[in-house]
Amino acid sequence: MSAQLIDGKRVSEEVLASVRAGVEQLQAEGRRVPGLAVIQVGEDPASKVYVGNKRRACERTGFHSVAHDLAADTTQEALLALIDELNADPSIDGILVQLPLPGHIDSKAVIERIHPDKDVDGFHPYNVGRLAQRIPRLRPCTPYGVMRLLQSAGVDPKGMEAVVVGASNIVGRPMALELLMAGCTVTVCHSKTRDLQDKLSRADIVVAAVGRPEMIKGEWLKQGVIVIDVGINRLE
Repeated sequence: MSAQLIDGKRVSEEVLASVRAGVEQLQAEGRRVPGLAVIQVGEDPASKVYVGNKRRACERTGFHSVAHDLAADTTQEALLALIDELNADPSIDGILVQLPLPGHIDSKAVIERIHPDKDVDGFHPYNVGRLAQRIPRLRPCTPYGVMRLLQSAGVDPKGMEAVVVGASNIVGRPMALELLMAGCTVTVCHSKTRDLQDKLSRADIVVAAVGRPEMIKGEWLKQGVIVIDVGINRLE
């Protein structure tokens, strides 16, 4: 049986078109369009790519987009003060602080400073806690995107064995919570996991959230498994 590709680009275009239609409806009613503030500290190359993609998505959907590109030596106090300003700004509905941050800045303190209602990354402990209690509001975007991909492919995850490879706060842990909420039996694998191959061999769904190319071998997986790779790897 040949592999069937889940077309993520098609799903992305459908989501963008739906959001654009919603923004146009707001404009037709004379209402304010959503505002998104994106903060980048420093010149991390990968972060610049991510931020650029987010800004282009804002342009395509008609969002009001505000860019804050800060120097790498920006102090934590200055960054927190900017977040306070954006929290109080009624024209800004969402705040994204691009991670990773320079080493002298405490990312946990920064995430917790964002008002939970404007935490569109879904990283604030309040929003993560709501997800854990199965009453989500703002959800981490990559795990939620995986669930949208499964839905687009007509997959009903209830009762399936799911393995998440990677246990980061950004993807792995919230991914496990999303799959649990969908009715899966979930195993989370990480750098200390023993016999990864054995865990993967039983999986109906595999979500790879690690930055190591070819870490998971095709021969480890059973026929018909659904594999979604959200890691980004640079290959020569």
